[in-house]
Amino acid sequence: MHRTGHYGAALCLYAPVGFVTLAAGFAELAVAGGVVAVGGATVPDLDLRVPFVAHRGPTHTVWFAAGVAALLAAAGAAVGAESGALAAVGLGAFGALAGAVAIGSHLLADALTPMGIRPFAPLRDDRYSLELTRAANPLANYGLLALGVLLAATAAAGGSAVAGALGG
Repeated sequence: MHRTGHYGAALCLYAPVGFVTLAAGFAELAVAGGVVAVGGATVPDLDLRVPFVAHRGPTHTVWFAAGVAALLAAAGAAVGAESGALAAVGLGAFGALAGAVAIGSHLLADALTPMGIRPFAPLRDDRYSLELTRAANPLANYGLLALGVLLAATAAAGGSAVAGALGG
């Protein structure tokens, strides 16, 4: 997929996380997580700019997703440490989730294309592809973006309504 499709996929995958976070009364955290998820959605395609790294190679694996999640967990824990151990654990877990959504959404979107992905390389060479659309298909990319915006808006409205009903 292209950039617009990856943004849409990130919004789709983040929508339930955003809903729960908003419903729990953490509006700023919900927005920050959304920014991380959407902002990081194209990070795996940095392999297009790195010499000697194959496109849809190491940056398109669960190992890369785990590494990004670990980095964001550490960052979240560091930010939360100022407010105590519980905040450090909570923000660390949320950072890991946001990072996993960012990279995981990219992998899922690329799995829609005929080229697919090899998410467990180099341990396993299995290729996963639904072969639904070519990566350059503008209708698929903008359709995924539209779906993501719709789901994110619905999650935001619903999460805010639940928070309001709960007095948050």
